[in-house]
Amino acid sequence: MKNILVILGGGRPRGNTRQLVDAFVKGAVDAGHQTEVVSLNEKQVNGCIGCNACRFGKPCVQKDDFNSLIPAIKNADLIVFASPLYFWTLSSKIKAFIERFYCIAEEDDAPPLGRYEKYPVRDCALLMTSADDYFWTFEQAVSYYNFALVNYIGFHDRGMLLAGGCGDTNGKPQIDKTDYLEKAYKFGKTIYE
Repeated sequence: MKNILVILGGGRPRGNTRQLVDAFVKGAVDAGHQTEVVSLNEKQVNGCIGCNACRFGKPCVQKDDFNSLIPAIKNADLIVFASPLYFWTLSSKIKAFIERFYCIAEEDDAPPLGRYEKYPVRDCALLMTSADDYFWTFEQAVSYYNFALVNYIGFHDRGMLLAGGCGDTNGKPQIDKTDYLEKAYKFGKTIYE
């Protein structure tokens, strides 16, 4: 059994991204994993302000909800980042959440790959939805995910599900007209096979 933390970075409460997350979580639960979903629509997580208080042994100076999420982050075997596509990349809520990992990094005297800190090593996965479905639709988001989470922080990628073509941005969610909910269920169920 693994502890899976899903960070839902925006979107509508019953929109495409939430439905994709719910299908993934159902698969993970059916496989015997412990899951927790945190919606950043319901939490206030500001972006890092670069004050560096955390580099001098102090807690983050921001009094938002991120500090209350640190135990769940440290307890997770897998962190799933779930976001609708906004301006061709991850939502600003997810980006702010990722920036705040800075305050849980530790000093590293022998940093790999030019890093100067080390982060708690976790597995990660990416779930995304989009109205568009061009060959380049998710290119910027995937690049950010790979660079920031996998290459820089050092998380281990367990895969991604990029659900394009889920209806236009002004209409009702249409992910149920695609096969992505089935794919998300299977992804959750088999992520640690």
